Amino acid sequence: MTAAPPAVHDNGEQQQHALVKRAEDEREDIFNRYELGLDPNNVVDSWENPTFEIYHITDKYGFMHDSRLPSSRDSQEVQRTKIELERDKKWVKMLSHWPPPQDKLHKRVYKGIPDRMRWPAWKQLLNVDQSMATNKGVYARMLQLAKEHATETRQIDADVNRQFRDNLAYRERYSVKQCSLFNVLNAYSIYNSELGYCQGMACVAGVLLLYMQEEEAFWALNTLITDRKYGMHGLFIEGFPKLTRFIEHHDRILSKIMRKLHKHFIKHNVDALLYAIKWFFVVFVERVPFSLSLRVWDTFLLDGDRVILAMAVTILYLHKDELLRLKDMDGIIEYLQVKLHKNFGYNDDDAIQALERVMKKLKDLKLDVPPPAKSNEFPTRQLGVFVEADGEKKTGRRRDYTDTEKQEQNAIEVQSTVSYETSECATVTLTVPEDTHSIRSSLAGTSVASHGSSETMSLEDNNIHLKTANMLQNAPQREMLLGT
Repeated sequence: MTAAPPAVHDNGEQQQHALVKRAEDEREDIFNRYELGLDPNNVVDSWENPTFEIYHITDKYGFMHDSRLPSSRDSQEVQRTKIELERDKKWVKMLSHWPPPQDKLHKRVYKGIPDRMRWPAWKQLLNVDQSMATNKGVYARMLQLAKEHATETRQIDADVNRQFRDNLAYRERYSVKQCSLFNVLNAYSIYNSELGYCQGMACVAGVLLLYMQEEEAFWALNTLITDRKYGMHGLFIEGFPKLTRFIEHHDRILSKIMRKLHKHFIKHNVDALLYAIKWFFVVFVERVPFSLSLRVWDTFLLDGDRVILAMAVTILYLHKDELLRLKDMDGIIEYLQVKLHKNFGYNDDDAIQALERVMKKLKDLKLDVPPPAKSNEFPTRQLGVFVEADGEKKTGRRRDYTDTEKQEQNAIEVQSTVSYETSECATVTLTVPEDTHSIRSSLAGTSVASHGSSETMSLEDNNIHLKTANMLQNAPQREMLLGT
């Protein structure tokens, strides 16, 4: 009779060992597929490589479009090309005498970094070469540790397969850039063990990799996350403390300088959380045309996170008349999340000039900088020190929610907005998975996904927003949704 408890204990240990072994085998299999890359022997499901026509429908950034692009350039396009070529020469000269005078750098960045110059310019702005020189061998070591110990590999694999699939660089499964994105995210989950991985990071790293090599993108991502000038650690860490701080300051700005629109949003239950999440998490990528988002990134890398707050206000200011004509929450959110991405209504130069004016106005009003960040927005663990995951993370298990948390989370309604392709609306209510990682993902990434759970959701963020009007009217529930 006394032998039964040890037998039960042994059985539990065997089950735990089996789960860890399964997770390790799965991680090894995923890494092996990325190492094979485009090798013909690699196994790729047919749905992972949709057929596409690349001729005449691909823009200068590698993104494909539903309709054919013009076969000839108009006079304005020809003039823009001439201007950019002249700017190329100026940037080549300026980069060879780095750093330039601050006023000269500011003027040229706000005019737009020529696309051919973004690689060297972004590297200088983010101190990439210096980071690589002082951390030789670190990236390779983090990547090797990730192959042996990473716990986020399955989620990263799923997100890589969804990131920028309308761009030639990421279109083909296990392409060079897909492999680089997979490696960077896994390596960084080991390097910054306190943060690990949050799905918004895939988009940020994906943009960097369009202009940088793999290790360069790793150190650029680290600068964006850990440098207080950008402070993206506070956006991605569990609880989203920086998102909370920025949303509150955004509301404060609207209440002071755009009172009519602010009241209009309140009347129709349009909380900033509904439209500004991706603005703040990934610096407007997939919320405005890509060419404009790159211009915003240029200014963000120069002037830091205050650009994000100012650009959010700029968008609302430029489009306030149309927003005031919209009389329901769904129409307002659709306009901000979908329509502006397809057609912003202003050319990039005009939009950035407006941004510059808004930044000056906010500075004059002492609203350009939000209240100071708290310590939880920055890493507390030493970076680059391997921390072995606990048993739950190794097996993909997550802690259970309390009954109160379950009730609140199940109130979240996910509404599909107008699709880019179909222009049809459909509303569905989904049960949120009982997984804290999934709640983070629903806010921060291009999809909502959970692993280590019996149920998984995977939704393209381009086509969803969180409809939470009732919850947001209640302060405790709003704090719960923000993770505070």
